Amino acid sequence: MGTLVTLHLPPGSPLADQPWVITIGSLGDREDWDPVVCGPYEREHAVALARAVVADADLMAVVEPMLPLAGADAIREEIALIRAQAQDDTDPADDLLAEPAGSGPPPDEPDPELVRAGWRRIAARLTG
Repeated sequence: MGTLVTLHLPPGSPLADQPWVITIGSLGDREDWDPVVCGPYEREHAVALARAVVADADLMAVVEPMLPLAGADAIREEIALIRAQAQDDTDPADDLLAEPAGSGPPPDEPDPELVRAGWRRIAARLTG
C-alpha cells in the first residue's frame, strides 16, 4: 500500500486553480531509482491519478501545485513571499495531508480524455 502526500487547501484557495504535478518515487529507501514527475494536471485529476498509481504498490506520490512564473524576478518574488510566510508559520506541516493510498475501495482513475481536456484548460489559462 502506497502513500499520497498533498497540500490541504482551504476552500477557495487560489492554488487549486494552478497546474499540479505528481512526483512518484520509492517508499523509503527500499529501492534506488529516480522519481517520475508527471503533469501538469488539474488538481482533481492529479490526486485521482496519484491515488490510482500508488494504491496497490510500495510507492509514494507527492501531488503539488506548479507555479507558472515567467521570469527570474517573478521566481525571486515568490521565494521572498514564501520565506516571509514561513517566518510567521509555527507549524508548516499543518498544510500537508498524507494518507495511505490503498485504504478503501480501489480509486476511480480519471478517463484519459478528461485529463487531456484538463491539459487544454491549463494551456488556455497559461497562454490567455
